Amino acid sequence: MAIRILVTDGMDAAAMETLRNDGFELVEQFYAPEELGAALREFDAVIIRSATKIRKPQIDAALGGKLKLIIRAGVGVDNIDVKYAEEKGITVKNTPRASSQSVAELAMAHMFSCARFISAAGHSMREGKWEKKVFSKGIELQGKTLGIVGYGRIGQHLGVMAKGIGMNVIAFDIYHIPGIEEQLGIPYVEMDELLARADFISVHAPAVDGGALISAEAIEKMKDGVVIINTSRGSNVDEAALLAALESGKVRAAGLDVYADEPASNSALYSHPMVSCTPHIGAGTKEATKRIGAELVTVVKAFFA
Repeated sequence: MAIRILVTDGMDAAAMETLRNDGFELVEQFYAPEELGAALREFDAVIIRSATKIRKPQIDAALGGKLKLIIRAGVGVDNIDVKYAEEKGITVKNTPRASSQSVAELAMAHMFSCARFISAAGHSMREGKWEKKVFSKGIELQGKTLGIVGYGRIGQHLGVMAKGIGMNVIAFDIYHIPGIEEQLGIPYVEMDELLARADFISVHAPAVDGGALISAEAIEKMKDGVVIINTSRGSNVDEAALLAALESGKVRAAGLDVYADEPASNSALYSHPMVSCTPHIGAGTKEATKRIGAELVTVVKAFFA
């Protein structure tokens, strides 16, 4: 009998064809949370992106069925109760390498947008305005200091790009990768030093327990006029504290791709004129989709070999 795989949030067509040609049965269907667990009993594996959440209730409902493997097509796995799934004998995998460049490039795009009012100026023109004087007070990225919070693959890609345009780059991570400072010429610093020195701060850490990485207290330690970028997880930034800092001018601008609630519900934040916003599209490039698809094929074949 063919191995059955549920694909809930879409997948690269070529990768799906490859798996089907290799004898796997793929079913594309999104389930509501209350229906997903029971449906998973009929599948050997499930491939999800960010829209589908597999928590304890879904895992409990799937127990006793066929489910052996959950794959997150992307980097973060915080939409899966990983520890609980593995305690129940279900393996959890992701595709950590495929989308790093795409997310890093979006973070860089938000940096440019915040520095030069690209989002706000474009919106103004679509309203029929010509506010040249208003938007002629931008800043350059060259010579500024970028602090990267979370120095994994995405942070490293962004650091290399930022150095390429003449930025000074520093990084904070609780894990230090041996040799990476010499290899890329980007030093690790403590969090408080990063907060004090950086003109731009870009967050690339997984969601963490214990509150936001960018809290009101953290913002107080930053330079006046700092720019904050978040393409990681919405919970990493305290949205109320960020909005207050934007209103006071402590934070010059923010570039956001992720939010505490998704779809985003904090309209006061994403509608702020100094916020450059996108709807969680960090991995949403044709190239990343193909790489993710290829990595999914590798994961599936290796697991069921």
